[in-house]
Amino acid sequence: MRSKSNPANTLTSLLMGLAVLIACVGQAACEAPQKPGVGAQEPSIEGTYKLVSRVLPNGTKQVPPDVLGLLTYTKEYRNFNIYVKGARGKSFSISSIGTYTLTDKEYSEENIYYLVNDGIRGKGVSYDLSGSTGTSPVSITERRIEFQLPLHGEPSVVFEGDRFTATRKGAFVDHWERVK
Repeated sequence: MRSKSNPANTLTSLLMGLAVLIACVGQAACEAPQKPGVGAQEPSIEGTYKLVSRVLPNGTKQVPPDVLGLLTYTKEYRNFNIYVKGARGKSFSISSIGTYTLTDKEYSEENIYYLVNDGIRGKGVSYDLSGSTGTSPVSITERRIEFQLPLHGEPSVVFEGDRFTATRKGAFVDHWERVK
């Protein structure tokens, strides 16, 4: 003789089975190895940024026209220019062109052209066309991208949305804003 099934027990069993299945699928998806670049978007710092201000270790704040700067990152290139007015009519400037790559793990750059005009220290103009390369680790949290620029003793940078700071400990903190 066949026993009658209880509809409430059948529905409960089905719902419990469905919940277990969803939990297993979700857990498997979380534990499944991810292929690099699949489902993840590489970080981007593309844009043109202008230097808004420089803060010196003694708290002095410099603004244009005493400090001027423009930095552009395209998908592949970095173009950087900065001018600093020094005391007694002396000045310091850097102009740089390079290629770069940025991933969630590292920032790499290759020098194409690097010019320093150091009138403040009386060193004059120097060029670097060496093609040198450098790499540094990247730290990313939410909208914050942080790394050390790996060539020419440049500062560490932190990009947050449309702003970034460049910090050389004991020398300056530069504040930049995206203009495009």
